[in-house]
Amino acid sequence: MSQPSKQNSFFAAPIDRDFRPTAICVALIVETILFSINHGTALVKRKMTVDRWISGVLTYLVPYAVNIHGQYTSRQRSI
Repeated sequence: MSQPSKQNSFFAAPIDRDFRPTAICVALIVETILFSINHGTALVKRKMTVDRWISGVLTYLVPYAVNIHGQYTSRQRSI
């Protein structure tokens, strides 16, 4: 049985069961801090627009993706 190609493995990494728990924790912690910095005042003042909500929600994906990439790269180097 052949191993999956690196490209297929890379695109499967975001949903890898081994990577998800750490990536979710990092995304929640890091992005909650960033969300507070970037949107906290608008949230408290009830001035959140649809654009702000979309931006805030989508930016949770950035630390998730960065963490997944780091874990994937680390795994590839250890193989």
